[in-house]
Amino acid sequence: MIAPPPALAHRSGHAWEQVGLPIESRGCALIYSPANLAPVLSRRNVVVIHDLAALSQPDAYSATYAGYQRRLLPLIARHARQVVTVSEFSRREIAERLELPEGRIGVIPGGVDDRFSAGADPERAAHTLAIGRPYVLTVGTASARKNHAALAPLASALGERGIDVLLAGSRRSYLRGEEHGLRRLGYVPDDLLAGLYAGALALVMPSVHEGFGLPCLEAMACGTPVVAAAAAALPETCGDAAVLVDPTDPRALVAATLLVLDDRIERRRLIGAGLSRAAAHSWAHSARATDALIGGLLKVH
Repeated sequence: MIAPPPALAHRSGHAWEQVGLPIESRGCALIYSPANLAPVLSRRNVVVIHDLAALSQPDAYSATYAGYQRRLLPLIARHARQVVTVSEFSRREIAERLELPEGRIGVIPGGVDDRFSAGADPERAAHTLAIGRPYVLTVGTASARKNHAALAPLASALGERGIDVLLAGSRRSYLRGEEHGLRRLGYVPDDLLAGLYAGALALVMPSVHEGFGLPCLEAMACGTPVVAAAAAALPETCGDAAVLVDPTDPRALVAATLLVLDDRIERRRLIGAGLSRAAAHSWAHSARATDALIGGLLKVH
């Protein structure tokens, strides 16, 4: 694995990716880049483009970041030896927006780490994060595409029941978004995240744009029922293991969440279906699919 020096981050890290990485990898047949960007002029790229949110939802990002992605992503995709994405939704979006044949875009969904399980301990997370009341959880960065502002009526309705709506996720300088009535936990360390999911009464994912929606599967693996937006890749990721609602209708989000909390039969169904859905997605499977794809390219090469 080739990685930039630890001191490089943000803009300097992007510069290293475009200049230093091609130099350091000059003896390699392929360059595998797992996070949207890659050396723009290289013809050796196997690049994972998770989504085109910065192109389709530019108001959720700073003008500088959206402009950078808008300029580089089409060039990277067209020059790449292979483009990979994480859902059929993203494959269609990439093909349409970047004018790339769908046959040049492979789909390898994300997976769930073994630490996410119904046996995860919620007490340590609650103690460390000072959580003292029952809660519904949402997970995501502070970006407008996550649609956190739509959860304000839910926070009000649940507050009357003594239930908080907690938001786990970092802030980044290039993201734009608002949330109202939610208690922000900020970045939650990996060793606490499974317990945080397991302790939640439900996960609510109201995003208007997701390339995959990994928090839904992580919550399902922890035995937590999911309410998700009927938008972008979330129906594909969740299948029938979540209650899907219109993300532009806050009242529907409230009604769906209350259904999950109050209807024991539906709650049991969602938990069982969620466990099965999550079990079908593992990082081991994703790794094997990636290895097979790259191996095929090397044989052709």
